[in-house]
Amino acid sequence: MTEMRYREALGRALREELLRDENVFLMGEDIGVFDGAFKVTEGLLEEFGDKRVKDTPISENSIVGMGVGSAMLGLRPVVELMTINFSLLAMDQIVNHAAHIRYMFGGQISVPLVIRMPQGAGNQLGPTHSHCFEALYMHVPGLLVAVPSTPADAMGLLKSAIRDDNPVIFIEHETLYAEKGEVPDEEHLVPFGKAAIRREGTDLTIVGISRMARTAEKAAVVLEEEHGVSAEVIDPRTLRPLDLDTILESVKKTNRLVVVEEGWPHGGVGANIAALVQEHGFDDLDGPVLRVTGVDVPMPYSKSLEQIAFPHVEQVVDGALRALGRTVSQ
Repeated sequence: MTEMRYREALGRALREELLRDENVFLMGEDIGVFDGAFKVTEGLLEEFGDKRVKDTPISENSIVGMGVGSAMLGLRPVVELMTINFSLLAMDQIVNHAAHIRYMFGGQISVPLVIRMPQGAGNQLGPTHSHCFEALYMHVPGLLVAVPSTPADAMGLLKSAIRDDNPVIFIEHETLYAEKGEVPDEEHLVPFGKAAIRREGTDLTIVGISRMARTAEKAAVVLEEEHGVSAEVIDPRTLRPLDLDTILESVKKTNRLVVVEEGWPHGGVGANIAALVQEHGFDDLDGPVLRVTGVDVPMPYSKSLEQIAFPHVEQVVDGALRALGRTVSQ
């Protein structure tokens, strides 16, 4: 095992896949000469040349469209968009084309395309750079959606995404790029549709999405040390496919569920998971599924306002205690 940062793990995955398969190539804004906005692609242009690491114009619709076309012709493009907010400019290519071409052609043509995008608040970049849109893409049949929260999962899921014949929305969190973690030295693949149980517990289940999986782990420590509560923490890792079985098995054991996400509350990932658990695990619940979400507002520029617009440990602890019928003072 080697300790490395989240961005380094992503870069290693890209390098290994470029070496493994000559059909893999990268393209995006400033990924070559500038080494990427978040330095994930550092050194790859120098090593692989501009035929396989391509800087593109600032046109998300065009970038993704080129990715769709090249994937249809047998290549395996990895497209980087500078932020998930900018992907809204490419929604036609992502939803109407990448997601649906395999279906419309009766399976005769696949679109092995990966779209890498950072998201999330915390850097004072305002409402056009800081939102979490995994729920938008989770809604679309034909897309796979990954939300890795650790360096090991970032590397393993990205390698699996590049090898998959389906289009993959690969969502990274901006504040995780500098986070360190252990990554296997050998070939490392993480399968889609297999959640990770980050912490065992017996009193309630907490499901955390993307960065919120790590926030949930920290909250579980506080719950145990300060409130005597044993929380089981689950990181889904992928939202399409979703490992509902692992969540249901945990709820069967703990009888309570809290879902934590940074995105907006209406039509969010938590709403989807709550509905699924209510449909398939209602008899195991001793109370309603609670959600801890971002605030239902555009992301503020102001640092103080931004900090209260997305969940922290305190909000997760409060949500867990409410699920147990308790308050912070108890």
